[in-house]
Amino acid sequence: MIITAAVTTTLIIAGTFVYLQYFSKRRLLISTTTSLYETDLLKEVERAFEAKYPIDLQFTAAGTGVAIEQAKNGDVDAVLVHSPSQELTFLQQGFGASRKIVAYNFFAVIGPQTDPVGISGLNATEALKKIASYGANQTAINPLAKVWVSRGDNSGTHSKEQTLWKNAGFNYTLVSAESWYASAGSGMGETLLKANEFSAYTLSDIGTYLKYYEKEHLITLNPFIDERYELLNVYSAIAVNHTRHNHVNVADAMTFIKFLISDEGQQLIENFGTADYGASGRLFHAAVQLVAQNSSEQIVQWIREYAMKPFGGSECQIEYRDPNYPELYS
Repeated sequence: MIITAAVTTTLIIAGTFVYLQYFSKRRLLISTTTSLYETDLLKEVERAFEAKYPIDLQFTAAGTGVAIEQAKNGDVDAVLVHSPSQELTFLQQGFGASRKIVAYNFFAVIGPQTDPVGISGLNATEALKKIASYGANQTAINPLAKVWVSRGDNSGTHSKEQTLWKNAGFNYTLVSAESWYASAGSGMGETLLKANEFSAYTLSDIGTYLKYYEKEHLITLNPFIDERYELLNVYSAIAVNHTRHNHVNVADAMTFIKFLISDEGQQLIENFGTADYGASGRLFHAAVQLVAQNSSEQIVQWIREYAMKPFGGSECQIEYRDPNYPELYS
């Protein structure tokens, strides 16, 4: 009986310790893109961050449009997104604060290995023109044929796709109504699976593509166009403006952003996936040092043009920075 009582007491004490340890953690809610989530990068970020801070990271994966709407409603404390135009509007409307560029990679036009349209070696504008022409021809033969699959979910990837169609001289509303054009209405992974099923082309971030192709062998599609300026993909972290929603956890959101831009956070981003894909198949690249450089290096100029020029040549205009955290920009 004495032994039983001692064991019971020990278990109660241990259970109480675990209970108190869990509930003593502060909760930080972050809405993020599916590309960051589906590649498992955020699992590594969560593990490293929670080892340093008594903060429970909770991610919600959605397209950039949905992520920003959740932030506007005050449902999350910060966002990780990749659509500069939507990010700028978010800041201008007063819902976001202290945008920081944290990473980049590239989108890629993905398609069947046989490349029936013949887009290999073309730029995105030329490729989309050929895809549209091929789609019209296929429709005449088979009205049910699908040549292009879009995410169709107001995500950063969907926003990029719409820009590419516009740059190619198309009215996106008309193109997306074509019978050869399919809209998945879901995340990147599901879109890739649907494109694979149809043997169709699509636009994907290279990180999710590599996971589905190289690591999990779920698709057989090939990337034909990548690492061009028009396909640059830049990820940013933005805190929710606590003057709009005073209940948001701004202090921990800023701690999280500072972790992402720290040497540790940047190294984690840069090295993620190299064990599975090798150095030449990196899913993401660290961006903080590149942003800080006044360099003529091509990628630096591309990031500045694409992700900083709309913001007055910086990551975030001064009027949209939280004055309590000037160290983010020092």
